[in-house]
Amino acid sequence: MSVKRVGILTAGGLAPCLSSAIGALIESYTEKAPEVEILCYRSGYKGLLLGDSFLVTPSVREHAKVLHQHGGSPIGNSRVKLTNVADCVERGLVQEGQDPLHVAAEQLKTDRVDVLHTIGGDDTNTTAADLAAFLAQNDYDLTVVGLPKTIDNDVIPIKQSLGAWTAAEQGARFFENVVAEHNANPRMLIVHEVMGRNCGWLTAATANKYRERLDELNFLPETGLSRERKEVHGVYIPEMHFELQQEADRLRAILDEIDCVNIFISEGAGVDTIVQEMESRGEEVPKDAFGHYKLDAVNPGKWFGQQFAKMIGAEKVLVQKSGYYSRAARANEQDIELIARCANKAVECGLSGDSGVVGQDEERGDELRAIEFERIKGGKPFDIGSTWFGKLLGEIKQPKGDVVETEHV
Repeated sequence: MSVKRVGILTAGGLAPCLSSAIGALIESYTEKAPEVEILCYRSGYKGLLLGDSFLVTPSVREHAKVLHQHGGSPIGNSRVKLTNVADCVERGLVQEGQDPLHVAAEQLKTDRVDVLHTIGGDDTNTTAADLAAFLAQNDYDLTVVGLPKTIDNDVIPIKQSLGAWTAAEQGARFFENVVAEHNANPRMLIVHEVMGRNCGWLTAATANKYRERLDELNFLPETGLSRERKEVHGVYIPEMHFELQQEADRLRAILDEIDCVNIFISEGAGVDTIVQEMESRGEEVPKDAFGHYKLDAVNPGKWFGQQFAKMIGAEKVLVQKSGYYSRAARANEQDIELIARCANKAVECGLSGDSGVVGQDEERGDELRAIEFERIKGGKPFDIGSTWFGKLLGEIKQPKGDVVETEHV
């Protein structure tokens, strides 16, 4: 197939790679196939369904490197599942009786798109898989190539998703300021809630990166400025079971000794327990278009803070969430290098008609390739047996809990 025009869309939540990934795709096409036109859809699959797009101009190609200097997605995101017909109809994206997959396919045909690049997480790329399957079954000659964006780093079988390293670094920077709030009140409990619905990688990596930043600081214990008061005292993630009372006893001893406690909690930790408690009170817990509980309604950080505060005798609880601060950041150098490699491979795959999600395939020796859509799943659990995570728990003297069995979603 001769590629004359490609489309790009970003979808789902933000991550510190979207703007840079758009820039890297434009740069790579300009280098490898400058004759290929590039069309960007505004607001993800919403823009595709509504035919809302724009062509990349020569000026944009010339200045594409500017996109690496910014976070967010300049072309906009949305959460749209093409197989959730009722949601698409309710939101006015398709008419009653229309199939969103068919509408999307016809729009791509109208726009003369030969290759569609989707930049998103597991929901975005499983939606891309649905679209790719529909296109193949209905004889649409179009290649779909995804890039794996998620700060949770939880896409199976991809070794490292784009933006996750930056999110961990930014979460550490965020907490570097928040932690000083322990000076404001005696017996302070500070809860840092980190994004991660099913996977604790980001919480663990953020705690680890924060502690690396502590290693670079000097302290003056005689004045009360000690490493111990700025330390991470507990890390709680969905993959690791812990005894609440045992942890409360350990944290109370720390609070009694240094007058503050700092804990990192994944937003997905304990969600099932919290939802059950809310539903037992007759509360309806809202879900998004993909059927996930809306975590801002569940509010795990607040729940954990309330539970621990009573058990350890904290006088004040401060819950701070770094998610929006982290996920909208510009990509760091480590991520930009990974983004460039993945974008170059995505362009190669697009030009050769090879559909899939580009990433390091953990099941194929970490080869960078277009991974088959049917093998892409969300909910990859963090390996709590990782050497670096075991070292982290050992240094903060937190017992390593049992593995919680999780299902792939």
